[in-house]
Amino acid sequence: IFNFYYLVEAHEKIYLCKIRKHTLKKMMKTIRYILSAICSAVFPIAGICATVLDKVQPSFWWAGMKNPELQILLHGNQIGSSEVSLTSKDITINRVVRPENANYLILYVNTATAAPQKFTIELKQNGKITKVPYELKQRTAQSRQTWDAHDVVYLLMPDRFCDGNSRNNVVKGLLEQDCNPKNPDARHGGDIAGIRQHLDYFSDLGVTMLWITPLLINDMPDFSYHGYAITDYYQIDPRYGSNEEYRDLVAAAHNKGLKVMQDMVFNHCGSKNFLFTDRPDDSWFNNNSRYVQTTYRTASVNDPHVSQSDMALAQDGWFVESMPDLNQRNPDVMKYLIQNSIFWIEYAGIDGIRQDTYPYADRQAMARWCKEIDAQYPGFNIVGETWINNNVGVSYWQKDSKLAGNDNSELPTVMDFPLMALLNQVCDQETNVWDSGMARIYDYLTQDIVFADPMHLLIFLENHDTDRFNSTPEKAQNFKRYRQALTLLLTLRGIPQIYYGTELAMSGNKSKGDGTLRQDFPIRVFDAAKRTPLEQKYYDFTRRLLQWRKTSEAIGQGKLIHFPPRDGVYVYSRIHNGQVVTVLINGMDEPREVDLTPFSQVLPAKSAYDLVHEKEVRLDGTVHLDGRDEMILDFSPIQNR
Repeated sequence: IFNFYYLVEAHEKIYLCKIRKHTLKKMMKTIRYILSAICSAVFPIAGICATVLDKVQPSFWWAGMKNPELQILLHGNQIGSSEVSLTSKDITINRVVRPENANYLILYVNTATAAPQKFTIELKQNGKITKVPYELKQRTAQSRQTWDAHDVVYLLMPDRFCDGNSRNNVVKGLLEQDCNPKNPDARHGGDIAGIRQHLDYFSDLGVTMLWITPLLINDMPDFSYHGYAITDYYQIDPRYGSNEEYRDLVAAAHNKGLKVMQDMVFNHCGSKNFLFTDRPDDSWFNNNSRYVQTTYRTASVNDPHVSQSDMALAQDGWFVESMPDLNQRNPDVMKYLIQNSIFWIEYAGIDGIRQDTYPYADRQAMARWCKEIDAQYPGFNIVGETWINNNVGVSYWQKDSKLAGNDNSELPTVMDFPLMALLNQVCDQETNVWDSGMARIYDYLTQDIVFADPMHLLIFLENHDTDRFNSTPEKAQNFKRYRQALTLLLTLRGIPQIYYGTELAMSGNKSKGDGTLRQDFPIRVFDAAKRTPLEQKYYDFTRRLLQWRKTSEAIGQGKLIHFPPRDGVYVYSRIHNGQVVTVLINGMDEPREVDLTPFSQVLPAKSAYDLVHEKEVRLDGTVHLDGRDEMILDFSPIQNR
């Protein structure tokens, strides 16, 4: 537009002496008309070209929501002094917040009696009116399915999974222009299309829920593939796809019997987020929007002896300078975040949320968030990343914790990092009576009394921030080690989560950089004929247990009964409404003849089907276990297996 106008000006100067004055005026009037039409087409959000809003968030909402007060954040050049009105008769303005930065207006409107409709927000300033179209949509579903211990969660990083659309690998205008699979810290091209093209892979494997690391845009100069430096909370990163593609992915997953969990980040954002680069005011970020490093010691939050300075540094310090720490105590900030999560549940139809770095955010504000989500979608499950290395500390963050008193976190599910550490150790130790091997699992589970709800613990062998269970290729060769760990993971209490590639013997060590933990998924394995013998062995066993687990109510909601290890063998059972599954694990390198007499309580019949060895087993006094062997005995009738 401006180049065209400049050319017109240049020609005007050249031919001015040849054109009569009134003719020139007509020409310029025509040009101004054309420019006005172009401007209106390019900037349809503005009624006049002089005021252009670059952000209206959320860009639409729904009628009939539980909380009728809607926050609408407007961002545009010097709009802060505008008079605001609405054209709707049944939507009223409760209040207008005018931050220090005059580029913002924050409207709080009441939609309590509003039907689905389109209306206009009018901003009047200096005699000019900017008209902002807005819509309250009709809700398509009033409730959402949830997830629990019946499910198995599959964690994947979209950039490293599968490149389904190479055209979006590099997007012009974004800060990072590098897509290089040979660089472990660059983008590799995986996207929403790649996930959607292989939904059958997940269904065949037997997982029931996909946890996809953040898909929202990270328009950062580098190292943006991980997704945890969000620069716009309402936009899917175009290198992954569009908002519509994400919504369609969730619908397609539902059609395959798969649920979808969205990874959200409320503690911090990317330093290129417009909320930081042109922030409403400095109170939107902790430490008055100045970088102060966190101590990473989240135990400070529940430490009865903590100093005030340590508490402040733990929660208000920043992860890194490139990730400013949001101030959830600011009510405008928290309303913005709460609405954003509701937006994605309602718009995309997601089934769960994983909240990143949960203890680093303000505890009371996050409790309010959990309550508002539950009020809008009763029973909707949320898991918080609670990376604390002892069960007492983890339990403090779970809803209704016995340790928190009246300071209820309201967070339904927490992550069992202490159990993860044990599962990575015990399969390399020989079991004794007290403090080695499977005895450590037994001892840990005897302490489950500290948890308000042990079934609402996310349990796992590894994730995108830890060593892989197979920390070296040599460990991956030890299939028995994996078989024991997976047996424990899929049959103990809690909600199991596996990391992409675990089912294919992938290995990685954090000491070699995060890139080794986040290697590209080997897409050749979508064709079973191209899997190595070891990959197929891992896949077949994982698939067998996952497909069986979907049918077992004893595992999905059964009570856990266990026995102290005897002669190196750990025995436990899951029981629900007469259904019984009993697990025997030999934590020794040498074979064991297991006397079944002490375990009669969990052996309701003289035979059972062993899922591990795929055969019926007679239980006549003793059973034989090879070194590092295990049995999963299902006592269900054959027709129910």
